[in-house]
Amino acid sequence: MDKVKDDIAHFIDRHASALLEVSHAIHANPELAFKEYEASALLTRTLEHHKQHVNSKVYGLETAFEAQIPADSGPSIDILAEYDALPGIGHACGHNIIATSALGAFLALKSVDVSLTGSVRLLGTPAEERGGGKEVMARNGAFDKTDAAIMMHPAGINLATMPCICVAEVRAVYQGRSAHASAMPHRGVNALDGLLLAYQAISNLRQHIQHTERIHGIITEGGQAPNIVPDRASGEFYVRAANADELEVLKPRVQACFEAGAKGSGSDVETTWGEVDYLDLNTNWPLAESFQHNAEALGRDFFPYEKLGSAGAGSTDMGNVSHRVPSIHPMLAAAPPNVVIHNPEFEKWAGGEMGDQAALDGAKALAMTALDFLNDPALQQASQQAFDVSKGLA
Repeated sequence: MDKVKDDIAHFIDRHASALLEVSHAIHANPELAFKEYEASALLTRTLEHHKQHVNSKVYGLETAFEAQIPADSGPSIDILAEYDALPGIGHACGHNIIATSALGAFLALKSVDVSLTGSVRLLGTPAEERGGGKEVMARNGAFDKTDAAIMMHPAGINLATMPCICVAEVRAVYQGRSAHASAMPHRGVNALDGLLLAYQAISNLRQHIQHTERIHGIITEGGQAPNIVPDRASGEFYVRAANADELEVLKPRVQACFEAGAKGSGSDVETTWGEVDYLDLNTNWPLAESFQHNAEALGRDFFPYEKLGSAGAGSTDMGNVSHRVPSIHPMLAAAPPNVVIHNPEFEKWAGGEMGDQAALDGAKALAMTALDFLNDPALQQASQQAFDVSKGLA
């Protein structure tokens, strides 16, 4: 397969300018979760320019899409693209790089499809930053017939996988009664007090949770004017734990904090937990090792994952996919090690030369890994066996 891998690399090099134009366009026009209309349309147009049929608005999401290199028989593998951005700091998570690497990998595999012994699908997956787009798509059958799913994520270092924990979203809205804060404060019920009491209770709770757990949030509404007792206050919070079982134990403890705030202030509270919990990442190590080998062949040096520990753990809805099919979520350096994702500084690197190289290397390594999987029965067997063991099925 070395000759085919060389062809893949040459294809991506020849089309580097066009691919990076896509990356830069997405980077310059950040769109939030479920509203990635321009990014989705751009990726679709690019695929159609390469004579590829695309299905849009698939699996229950308006900005999702899929394109496929079919095969009469053999295994199937999905390459996943993300393209939503963060509020205020744009593509500080580098999803323009993720989308471009997936696009480039798919087009490169299409150019060598006579060498494939199975099918490849490019799946556009909206709303990774919030809302759990992949879980929504999964519930609508997106991953029912695939044998593996792969994607890459930019970072400050090269890693075979991402340290990842579960997360649940919750919104709390407190209702009180307004009054003049100076003339008649006794007539009021301060909703902001309720939220602040809950916030303090959560801060106290954080002293007594496991080191793998996190709770953090913001106040999104706190009143209209200083001389009016706030009759409404709201906040949004994330609750994280190492796995789904521990998350289910932690969530009621956080809920109790919200209820305590209401009781202590005399206000009423309504909490809305997100419909989707993000799961921890069940890394498929045979596939991850294949990706690392291919990326190292491109000149990338990987930080030993076993030395990382749980430092820097985040969350991704790719975790939900990984509990359904063998999956990987490796990371390629698109910025220096001291520049972390979800930081305004990372947004600059994601649109610069180092980010561009990560997009191209990511496209090559993803395509080569897909090729390995489709053409190597031993890798197929090893990845499925590893998945079965991880799920307690073997």
